[in-house]
This record gives sequence, C-alpha cells and structure tokens, in this order.
Amino acid sequence: RKRTFKEKAELILYANESLLKDILTVIDDFDRGIEIIDKSEDKEALKEGIHLIYNKFKEFLQQKGIKEIESKGLSFDVELHEAMTKIPAPTEEDKGKVIEVIGKGYKLNDKVIRYAKVVVGD
Repeated sequence: RKRTFKEKAELILYANESLLKDILTVIDDFDRGIEIIDKSEDKEALKEGIHLIYNKFKEFLQQKGIKEIESKGLSFDVELHEAMTKIPAPTEEDKGKVIEVIGKGYKLNDKVIRYAKVVVGD
C-alpha cells in the first residue's frame, strides 16, 4: 500500500513534466529575443521576432489540444461566454450577439477551460 500510495503521489507531482518541458523551448526563444532587444535597433526585426515566438507558442498550444473560442459577431452562448456587460446594439442584427471580446476564451479539446469575457449587444 505504501508503495502504491508513493507511486500515485509521484504521478500527481510529475504529471505535467512533459508539458512543462515543451514550454521551456518557448522560454528559450524569449531569452534569445530579450538578448537581441538590448543589442538591436531594428524595430521591424524585433517585431517580426516577437510575432514568430507568439505564433510558435499558439501552434504549440494547438498541438496540445487548446483552441481559442471564436466569439466576436457570434450569438452569445452561456456555455462559451461570460457577459461582462451589455451595451445598446449598433444594429438590429447585433442584438444578442458578441460586440467585443474583453478576454479570449479557450477550450482543451471540447472542454471550456476559460470562458471568453465579452460585451453583448442588447
């Protein structure tokens, strides 16, 4: 029993090890980027580098099953969205729809792990 309990405790403790190792490659990219920021004066190259790191991280998240919840312009859905406020709808078609996204929402596979914080047309 003690051995089984110890194995379960270690499994819980190190369950995210693989995921965290993969994240370290993105941290390495940021480290290299920060070093270059101090030396470079080419703002366009820096901007491009930040976009490359961002896109690499988004791709990494997609590979792990994380997807952004599309919200803007769609009908408000309590299963996906958290309404932060309501504003008068600019047009009749915008009533009950997401006018603005304050905070992006995400799903892990098909489970919502963070609801999108939105402004809804009323």
